[in-house]
Amino acid sequence: MSIQSSIRGNITKSYLIMAAFVAFVVVVGYVMGQALGYGNGFMWFAVIFAVISSFTSYYWGDQLVLAMSGARPADRKRDFDFFTVAENLAIAGGIPKPKLYVIDDTAMNAFATGRDPQHAVVCATSGILERLDRRELEGVIAHELSHVKNFDTRLMAVVAVLVGTLVFLADFFMRSLWWGGGRRSRDNDNNLGGVFMIVGIVLAILSPILASVIQLAVSRNREYLADASGANLTRYPEGLASALEKLAKDQEVLEAATNATAHLYITNPFKGKQFGTWFSGLFDTHPPIAERIKRLRAM
Repeated sequence: MSIQSSIRGNITKSYLIMAAFVAFVVVVGYVMGQALGYGNGFMWFAVIFAVISSFTSYYWGDQLVLAMSGARPADRKRDFDFFTVAENLAIAGGIPKPKLYVIDDTAMNAFATGRDPQHAVVCATSGILERLDRRELEGVIAHELSHVKNFDTRLMAVVAVLVGTLVFLADFFMRSLWWGGGRRSRDNDNNLGGVFMIVGIVLAILSPILASVIQLAVSRNREYLADASGANLTRYPEGLASALEKLAKDQEVLEAATNATAHLYITNPFKGKQFGTWFSGLFDTHPPIAERIKRLRAM
């Protein structure tokens, strides 16, 4: 498997999932609108709500994530390797050097955010900066810069908004039923309206769960893509593979991480708090580290 074929395959998979996700939001909005008697207006309300939320996330999402993480601006003297590695790789990748931040925590992790390469942020924990050698750190930073260059940070922000939209629609639908069922009793009191109502209730229950599964599937695909792109940038896949081995051995939970930001990190920040078995794999924010290492060393 070549690096370029891996990149192309993951791009295709991720955007197919993204298209399906958007279609899912439209379908859910349509069914719930018909069930409540609001017609297509409810569907367009869902679309407009998602667009407004995406706009807010687009411009201010990075600052919100940094505030939630308690990150500080990196210092060139104190974090010299972080600065120079990021500068060199940004030049090699043909993108501006991102703003650099550090989370003062001994857990090993890192993430990237920002709407485009001109407004990107790369954040690393003090633990990962202290415990990786320079070649391993290059692999990690190349991975994060690849998220920026591939516009993964923007994609995942949009996906997160779509998930939030579905959760909001489901909650609104169930509350509307509780408080009187919208206009259904007057306008949709027929067999077709009853079918829409049953399907709407099913979607209200299942759509938030399915949305989360889709979000995590997109996140896992983007991690594979960033691994391949990062290896392509450094021309040394072993650097990232070795770093991931160290990250796999580190079982310290990153206290600054939340469920809203976990998918951003290079590895699952909750470590030992995640539960096992196949079912939990549906809700993992990241692909298995062993599989990521295997793919890197196959390159």
